[in-house]
Amino acid sequence: MLTPEILLAAYSRGIFPMAINEQSEIGWFSPDPRAVIPLDDRFHIPHGLRRTLKKNPFAITFDREFEAVMRQCASRREGTWISEEIVESYCDLHRLGFAHSVETRLDDKLVGGLYGVHIGGAFFGESMFHRATDASKVALVALVERLRDRSFALLDTQWQTPHLAQFGTMEIPRREYLRRLRPAILLPCVF
Repeated sequence: MLTPEILLAAYSRGIFPMAINEQSEIGWFSPDPRAVIPLDDRFHIPHGLRRTLKKNPFAITFDREFEAVMRQCASRREGTWISEEIVESYCDLHRLGFAHSVETRLDDKLVGGLYGVHIGGAFFGESMFHRATDASKVALVALVERLRDRSFALLDTQWQTPHLAQFGTMEIPRREYLRRLRPAILLPCVF
């Protein structure tokens, strides 16, 4: 079982788990390079998303439906790395205040969101989903705003994807990532 202690120790060292096969065996990863989203003015909101944000069709909530967000993320992927053990373990982290969700809603229905782990001033983004256009992107913007407002130092996205690249995600060598991670996890930030 992935205990909270094991997960927090791993994240503090730049390592995260994923189910790696249909038997849900757990593998441990520390990519090199590592992808991060800058929390300064290099964070980029694409033009089309700016229009969506001006219309503001979504309501944003935090930590209201953590498990539902995780399960939606798992159901949106064929051969998902989010096994039942991962869901249960991260729900334990959520109950302890170390895992969080950002939810986007239309008419109070969950239509998008993301979840991740937080230690000190570091947030480790895990997965996102959408059932309405731009819903996961709006959740990401809300996450960045919250992390900025609360003086977080690091937003880890693990790997670079075309989806994340449009926001200014950068790849940095693992050594540089670990150099940034150590002081970030010591910050007294509250999600």
